[in-house]
Amino acid sequence: MIQFSNNPIIDTVTKLVAVTVVMFAFVFVVMVPLYNVLCQALGINGKTSGEAYTSVQASVDESRLVTVQFVATNNAGMPWEFGPTVAVMKVHPGAVNDTLFHARNTLAKDMVAQAIPSISPSRAVEYFHKTECFCFNQQPLAAGAAAELPLQYIVDRDLPADIHTITLSYTIFDVTDMAKGAVANR
Repeated sequence: MIQFSNNPIIDTVTKLVAVTVVMFAFVFVVMVPLYNVLCQALGINGKTSGEAYTSVQASVDESRLVTVQFVATNNAGMPWEFGPTVAVMKVHPGAVNDTLFHARNTLAKDMVAQAIPSISPSRAVEYFHKTECFCFNQQPLAAGAAAELPLQYIVDRDLPADIHTITLSYTIFDVTDMAKGAVANR
């Protein structure tokens, strides 16, 4: 048995601290990359880029239709009304598509929100390009105010033929306190 000192209590505390450090290192160094690999392998939690896609000239594939579903979720404690104005669109790969999401601040105080996107199946992430998206920026809304939030996207012509439906999901978070902190730190 390893002894660090002549005092068994100090030895026990030292061992517990060492085990705790190793556990935290495991969680932050091993688990996060492992989680990302598992999500990609299982086709869940399709993370999208937080940057606008610059479109290139491409022809539209009129022979094919892809169903795009829109899902909106409020994070716990987010009181806004939030959702797509259209739940499903049938689009041709290569075509530029526009839609809107609706948001309304139901509280009697100003708030700031941030939407985080996810795409499934995860294999479709690299073929779904957002050229304009409300998720690129934080969304401030005054008390009781409403807004139409634009989304413009292109489903790439190279989308694998076995993918017929793409689900774009947004979860909206209250970032009011974080936004105030960013303004205060300027």
